[in-house]
Amino acid sequence: MQEFLIPAKPDLQAARETWLKMLARERRLSPETVEAYERDTRQFLHFLTGHCGGPPGISDIADLRPADLRGFLAARRNAGAGARTLGRGLAGIRSLLRFLEKRGLVNAAGAAALRAPRQPKSLPKPLTASDAKQVVAVEGQLAEEPWIAARNAAVLTLLYGSGLRISEALGLAGADLAMEADTVLRVTGKGGKTRLVPLLPVALRAVAEYRRLCPFHIDPKGLLFRGARGGPLNPAIVQREMAKLRSALNLPDTATPHALRHSFATHLLGRGGDLRTIQELLGHASLSTTQVYTGVDTARLLDIYERAHPRA
Repeated sequence: MQEFLIPAKPDLQAARETWLKMLARERRLSPETVEAYERDTRQFLHFLTGHCGGPPGISDIADLRPADLRGFLAARRNAGAGARTLGRGLAGIRSLLRFLEKRGLVNAAGAAALRAPRQPKSLPKPLTASDAKQVVAVEGQLAEEPWIAARNAAVLTLLYGSGLRISEALGLAGADLAMEADTVLRVTGKGGKTRLVPLLPVALRAVAEYRRLCPFHIDPKGLLFRGARGGPLNPAIVQREMAKLRSALNLPDTATPHALRHSFATHLLGRGGDLRTIQELLGHASLSTTQVYTGVDTARLLDIYERAHPRA
């Protein structure tokens, strides 16, 4: 983890570092989540330095009041942080305080009593089935090099056909999807959790075509998808290619690689898939995370009703 100047006394610095290592090793949170919690708590310690008149130690945060935390959230809001960022920041602070409370060092009741900022209700914005098919088609890719066009099509097909996150697709090994008879794929998702996802024949064909055209040797233990010079494929490249397709197909700005994952879930639900199964396929830890897609499907049905019913 990158080194930063931490405005805290040595005892709090050491405890915070132990907590961050625990999040990564024992709770197996993703590196992105650990990095976000590190940043959020570091900002909180900066706030407390001014709030308390000097770098805080464990004794200074032993009995934090809700008013102290509200002051921090207000300062972050004034700096432009949104509700989601504030909620995540509060979650990180609570986690740190609970960690210290279990060791008898602080009282975390003040943080527990504070209500998290209300989160804005926003529905995922999937592509239509016809638009998704155009996006993943190899003949529609805009790259001049045939092997790069095949690579892009294969990656996008896995996002839509199996509901993978872009990091999961780009983390696949050369030994994955190597057999024509494969019907499922074992994926390592957030927090190192593994799940099985289905493989459509069209996805296997797309990957096979990419393998056939790729000019670089694909080691079974190395990464499957390669960049133009043979190194790991950067997610930003996939994002950029999707932006080109979005422009060429006149799709909205919400048509991103992650929107293909949303499309996977929404289209399954619209054709009778049950929430529990979709939860497992997406690798969501909580069913409430998956339930957001029922709102998408309901919104689609209401839109059709309003456009089609004679008395609407």
